[in-house]
Amino acid sequence: MPAIDVERDGRVAQFHGSWYRGEHTNFIPSKADLKEPLALDRYVLAGWEPPAPFIRRQSCVLAFGSCFAANVTKHLARRGYSVLGNDLTLQTHIIRFAEGMVSTHSMLQQFQWAFEGRQFPPNIWISKDKEIADLTPAVRDQTRRLIEATDVFVLTLGLSEIWYDKPSGEAFWRAIPKAFYDPERHGFRVSTVEENSRNIRDILDIIARARPGAKVVLTLSPVPLMATFRPISCITASSVSKAILRVGIDQVMSEARPNVHYFPSYEMVLSAYDAPFQEDNRHPRDEIVSEVMDVFERFYCLSDDGLRGEGGDGKARSGAA
Repeated sequence: MPAIDVERDGRVAQFHGSWYRGEHTNFIPSKADLKEPLALDRYVLAGWEPPAPFIRRQSCVLAFGSCFAANVTKHLARRGYSVLGNDLTLQTHIIRFAEGMVSTHSMLQQFQWAFEGRQFPPNIWISKDKEIADLTPAVRDQTRRLIEATDVFVLTLGLSEIWYDKPSGEAFWRAIPKAFYDPERHGFRVSTVEENSRNIRDILDIIARARPGAKVVLTLSPVPLMATFRPISCITASSVSKAILRVGIDQVMSEARPNVHYFPSYEMVLSAYDAPFQEDNRHPRDEIVSEVMDVFERFYCLSDDGLRGEGGDGKARSGAA
C-alpha cells in the first residue's frame, strides 16, 4: 500500500499507509513544524482548546499548586486581570504556601478542610521555610470565602511522590524537615494513578458544589523533581511521577465535564523546545514561560473589547526544537 503524504506549509512528511488510521489521526510534528509561528497552538494545544475564551478582566482567577502556577498569577496580573493569588496579605494557605501544594492530596485537603470540616493531624502542613501552617477556624473561613469568590481555578499539579502520616494516612505538603523526622510517624510512597484521578474528581465535585458555574483549568507542571526518595535516578523517578499525574488528568478529562479544561503547559515545554530549561535543569527559561503564557492568554482570556486576549503573536520561536 502506498505511503501517506502529509503536507504542512510546503513540507511533506511520509507515513506508512498500510495501517488503519481511524476517524482522527494527528501525526507527530517535525522539528521544522515546531519552528513555525503559532506552532504551540497548532501542534500541542490542538484538541484541548476551550470552545471560547472565558477569563474576563473582572473574573476572579485563583491559581495554585506547583510553583508553575505562579507563572499564571504573574502573567495575568501584569496583563491587568483580577488574580486572587497576587494578594499575599491574605492568610489562606493556598495563597501564602501555594507552592507547597504540589500533590493532588495536599490540594484536596484544603478544599475538604474549608468546605467539609475535615480535621487533619497537626504539623502536616509545612511551608518551604519549615513554617507550620495554622489550622485555625479564622484561616479556614478565609479560605472558604476566597474559594467562594473564585470564577476560574487554575490547578497546577506537580508530583505524585508523597510523604505521609503513618497513623492517619494523610499526605504532608512536602518532604519532612530533618529536625522533625520520626520513623514511627513519617512514611514515603508513590501515589497511584487511581488515587490521583479520584483526588481530582473530589476537588472538582467540591468546587461544583461550592462555586457552581466556576471554570477549572487543570495543568501539569513541567518542572521536574528536584530530588527523589526512591533508590533510582531522579530523572527516571521524575518521569514516573509526571506520567502518573498526566494519566490521572487524562482519565478525568475523558469524562467530558463542560466546565473543566486541560492546558498542556507540560507538553509545550517538554516537547516543543530543544533546550527548555535553565542551568539548574528544572526551571523553564523565561522566554519559554512567556510564550506558553501567551498561548494561555490567547485561548482563555478576553480583552476589554470582548475579543480574544492578545497573548503575543506566537512568533517568538527562539529555542524551538
